[in-house]
Amino acid sequence: MENGHYYLVDPQSGGWALVERPRVSTGVVRTVVGAAVAASVLSGCAGPDYTYVRDDTGGTYFKVPASWRQIDQKTLDEELFGDTDSATAQVVKQLVWTAAFDAYEEPSLLHLVRGSAGTDDRPFVFAKVQKLSEDEQNAASLNLLRVSPPMPVPLTEEQQKEFEASGLTGFELLADEVLPIADGVRGIHTVYNYRVGNAVQTFDRTAYLSADGTTASTLLIRCSPACYRQRAAEIGTVVKSFKVKHLINP
Repeated sequence: MENGHYYLVDPQSGGWALVERPRVSTGVVRTVVGAAVAASVLSGCAGPDYTYVRDDTGGTYFKVPASWRQIDQKTLDEELFGDTDSATAQVVKQLVWTAAFDAYEEPSLLHLVRGSAGTDDRPFVFAKVQKLSEDEQNAASLNLLRVSPPMPVPLTEEQQKEFEASGLTGFELLADEVLPIADGVRGIHTVYNYRVGNAVQTFDRTAYLSADGTTASTLLIRCSPACYRQRAAEIGTVVKSFKVKHLINP
């Protein structure tokens, strides 16, 4: 283990060495060596700081704190695709990969849209990698990344009215930037608020379009405004870890 992370092959390191010193009793040496061994065991048993996640192709990846719990995949699939045994759901599942993590001790998919009030709230992370249809590829743009569900960003007043009719009210755009192009991969980072029920929720969306234009990858983080400010560094680490390789579908 190095820097709090586990590797399949451990980095090369020096071993323990006992240096004899004059006029040091055997009992003292045993105590020092015993303490060193105990410390080594405790260090070796420490868990990793992060859980590393990637989609089925390995083209999209990110990390979340190890204490955040993954949402049961079957529960997530049923919410997104309906009856997972249906032919339609099976086809969609071939095109869409998803994963979700909740910082609450008792994870719930409901935390995707809302949690506790104020600083008692905790972040929720949803990731999606979608293979685009031919029509979607022809229309692919950065705006497509913004309006992709869940919790889409309205681009026009008409869209905003449609979202409000579905219960997404009080939209506020806090930040919106086009990310630097890297190896042909384009992306956006948008932060915005929605009022869900009686509470304002902050959503942090990062999305990429693959270099060949065939795949859209989205990372969405939700937290209350107070939670988002208080845990900004932690959330920022997750956001910065979200990357897409040049070739998602080689």
